[in-house]
Amino acid sequence: MKYRLTVNNQTYDVEIENINARPVVVYVEGQRFEVMPDRRNQVEVQKDAGPKAGSKPVIQVPTPAAASAPTPVGNHTLTSPLPGTVVEVFVKAGEKVEAGQVVLIIEAMKMKNSIRSIYGGTVDKVLVNQGQSVAHKQALIHFAE
Repeated sequence: MKYRLTVNNQTYDVEIENINARPVVVYVEGQRFEVMPDRRNQVEVQKDAGPKAGSKPVIQVPTPAAASAPTPVGNHTLTSPLPGTVVEVFVKAGEKVEAGQVVLIIEAMKMKNSIRSIYGGTVDKVLVNQGQSVAHKQALIHFAE
């Protein structure tokens, strides 16, 4: 759904995949962001002024004084499909990977899950270590663009 978002008196046209999902996936000027809404600050949704048909909602987001920008998750970042513990990592930075190749194993509820890369290319950074707990949609591996 498309929205007009105002942050610190600057207005952006954004597209949100699912406002009820956590984290919320937001596209701003074509760039993808994963945003975790803060429950302390309530989001206020308003319609644009005027009786125009098909007018877009306006979201006023209160921001704390020291707000940090959301971290972009680029098209070349593999994220965890489930929460669990990293059991084994099969790749390292600089290594070439093919799409579909198993890059690591995550254990969840006593089951080992092979995580396959959806990207082909060179590994830029491995963002997790063996034994580390990971959350759902946490960045695991970043690929060079």
